[in-house]
Amino acid sequence: MINYKEKLHLIRAFVFDFDGVMTDGSVWMYADRETVRCGNIKDGFAIQYAVKKGYIVAVISGATSLSINNRMESLGVTQIYTGCANKMSTYRKFLETNHLAPEQVVCMGDDLPDYDIMRASGVAACPADAAVEIKEISDYISLYPGGKGCVRDIIEQTLRLHGQWFHPDALTW
Repeated sequence: MINYKEKLHLIRAFVFDFDGVMTDGSVWMYADRETVRCGNIKDGFAIQYAVKKGYIVAVISGATSLSINNRMESLGVTQIYTGCANKMSTYRKFLETNHLAPEQVVCMGDDLPDYDIMRASGVAACPADAAVEIKEISDYISLYPGGKGCVRDIIEQTLRLHGQWFHPDALTW
């Protein structure tokens, strides 16, 4: 079996689920049906940094919330697919639209709705607290749980391997 780090050499894009990956999975519900999620600022930094370095970053989520779109847009992510009942169909369109082969994509998910797209990606990754079935198919299980740095973890590893992560001797990032 090929080590996941060898597979990272081909990566040009990241696809993330939102709830349970970019958040800890908690949703605060208010009487007016508004929901609030909590994300991680270090994950956010890594996402916007990857976008600035030319990587394609996308969110494919079953959830629908203006807050998801607002957060991702603020980080420079333009490919935001929410309310996805069939994530695989959306993933296929994502690959086609961006002229990507599955081997060029890291897909990070945490639960059963992410299973198929993770199996169809070059590197399947998950947070430390992902469902057992997701861990079983993952090439990489982050040391960090959802919403607590797992997104930065896989992005940073990939960019470091490509020589594109911040270096103290560099004048710009």
